[in-house]
Amino acid sequence: MTTALKREGIFINHKRVRRLMRDLGIRSVIRKKRPFYGRRGSIVFPNILNQNFYAENYYQKLVTDITYIRIGHNSFVYLSAVLDLYNNEIVAWEMSTRNDLELVQNTVIKLNPSLIKNGETLLHSDQGFQYTTKRYQKLLEGMKIVGSHSRKGNCFDNACIESFFSHLKTEKLYLVAPKTYEETYKAVNEYIFYYNHERFQKKYNDLSPIEYREKAAA
Repeated sequence: MTTALKREGIFINHKRVRRLMRDLGIRSVIRKKRPFYGRRGSIVFPNILNQNFYAENYYQKLVTDITYIRIGHNSFVYLSAVLDLYNNEIVAWEMSTRNDLELVQNTVIKLNPSLIKNGETLLHSDQGFQYTTKRYQKLLEGMKIVGSHSRKGNCFDNACIESFFSHLKTEKLYLVAPKTYEETYKAVNEYIFYYNHERFQKKYNDLSPIEYREKAAA
């Protein structure tokens, strides 16, 4: 909150901000951690990433995962996304009513082929069934992408993309509570644009992912 106010030209000590928020009954949304459930697959890549989340270049280290989003009381949709560890930017995403291999493939093929470094771009995921199929392996090979898998049942190996999904839900989806596929898609699209272009991050000197990338390239 202090950083958000500073961006608007309002400079207030963080202790005063905390006191004012308390007096006005304003509270931050607390994100709940969700359990991780591993799956056995047929093809498992070595854990090349190995929790080394630092990347020196854009499109050097990418991480991906799928999360479910509740619609109304009885329905779900599934969001697949790819995050670049260089600047935490969401560089590809896809949404579907089915949690299947096609969802993953449609996400990965949205990556910018001109930015993929031949044999050097790493794409890390957990061992979900979609990511351990022969077709997924062939897709990465064809795109000259190196595959990497988390250790089975270790959620910390893919913590960055899990964190993004948590922010998406607590900062947008839980607040707007979409009731249709179309409403959900619109909400996700709006949040990802906001996250990439406007949502500042402390680790990047209070710049958004795209602001950080553009400043580094200048």
